[in-house]
Amino acid sequence: MLFARVIGTVVATEKVPAWKGHRMLLLEATDPAGQPAGGRPFAAIDLVSAAPGQRVFVVRGREAAVALANPENPADAAIVGLIDHVGGL
Repeated sequence: MLFARVIGTVVATEKVPAWKGHRMLLLEATDPAGQPAGGRPFAAIDLVSAAPGQRVFVVRGREAAVALANPENPADAAIVGLIDHVGGL
């Protein structure tokens, strides 16, 4: 699991058929408090209609692929939740 912030969109003229109907967004990893965690931005399949600037919860690897209806797809990152608040910080 990973916290991230939406920093842009990814435009692709061709996508894997399993990704049809889903947007691809560009993300920046963050710590639980919402501060940039460093590293390079990465793309993820948007399963929750996230908006630019919004904090999101991301799964990576095999968990990203099985989050889609057809688990036999090459997804490496998927947005599976919107973050409203992280308690205890």
